[in-house]
Amino acid sequence: MASTEAKAIESEFNRIIETSQRLMALRLALFAVGIIFIAGLYPLTVIWPSGWAWHMGGQSMYLEMILGVYATLGVFLLLAARNPLQHLSLIWFTVWSSIAHGGIMAAQAVVYPEHQAHLFGDVPALLLVAVALATLTPQGGNRHGQVSD
Repeated sequence: MASTEAKAIESEFNRIIETSQRLMALRLALFAVGIIFIAGLYPLTVIWPSGWAWHMGGQSMYLEMILGVYATLGVFLLLAARNPLQHLSLIWFTVWSSIAHGGIMAAQAVVYPEHQAHLFGDVPALLLVAVALATLTPQGGNRHGQVSD
């Protein structure tokens, strides 16, 4: 009986450690994505416009708008990095909106050959963000921020 209890305690301890490590990785991912969304996207449109900017050739109002939206999301991801369990809806919004945005851009890049470079730039980047956050984010939680598997 004591051996069974010891195994149960060890199993619970290992689950807690794994959850703690996963949350730390999620916090780091949220921080990194937030910083990239705030300060990294514009430089990528300058360095590699064919893979990151959709309306090239002069000033693009579209680019300014999308950079503003992503910078705003980046600020909120930085805030969420402090305590991810209190911001699960924002994290899942980021996952699903990244899948939707990346999927639409992928389809457009296939249909319009002049945009094929996006299949190697912003499309996989957004899908990587979605996969990373979805993989690291706990699947369930209650109103107190406790995670249930």
